[in-house]
Amino acid sequence: MFPRIRIKEHRPINLENGYLIDGFPSVGFSSAIATESMIHTTQFEHAGIIDSDTFPPISVVKDGKPNYPTQIFVNEELKIGVFMSYLTLDQSLHRTTARAMLKWAKRHRIGLILSSVAIKSPDKNEEIIGIGSTDAARQKIKNAGLQVLEYGTVPGIPGMLLNEGSLCEQDVVVIILQTDGNGPDFKSSTQLCVAMSKLIPGASCNIPSLQQEAKKAEAVIKKTEKESRHLKDSMYG
Repeated sequence: MFPRIRIKEHRPINLENGYLIDGFPSVGFSSAIATESMIHTTQFEHAGIIDSDTFPPISVVKDGKPNYPTQIFVNEELKIGVFMSYLTLDQSLHRTTARAMLKWAKRHRIGLILSSVAIKSPDKNEEIIGIGSTDAARQKIKNAGLQVLEYGTVPGIPGMLLNEGSLCEQDVVVIILQTDGNGPDFKSSTQLCVAMSKLIPGASCNIPSLQQEAKKAEAVIKKTEKESRHLKDSMYG
């Protein structure tokens, strides 16, 4: 029996021919940091939550208010939706989460899903590389001036988005980021912000404030991960 992902929308959403950004953390926290920076930089509105009985039961308190750890934010003017999450999901949930994301994208007629994965590397290579699920997605990467990955492997939710997207002809682009795995993922988060601005018209991050956001977001994610670890162990073990 596959786990069920519930997506609850709090308001009507119009993102036809727009963009969906996958903000689930993978290796490191670049995606969560970059998406939170974007939400703070541009006028995004809270539009819903993502939940599951298999998610660790935890509330993230910000500014004195409880929040689901995985939420949906939208900017309808720019046609951008963001799935922002403080949860690092167990790998048993990756396939189901990717399929739920694709189903949501199809319902809202999303044109492009943008995801990312951080690869641990001691090198300081700042070249941004992308992988596309379709010929059209690969052309979008080239048009943005980014290199297209020819050979390699992509794990987790981003990998499943690529595989499933190729089957249903949904344009998906996954950005490969380089991280040393130490400290706040400021460098790779900046890389992702640059890539998003190239692939999504109007998308931007406040780079000067990104380093501060990186420290804050990573602290929240690490605390959430620590406090939910024993819950995940009992749920999945």
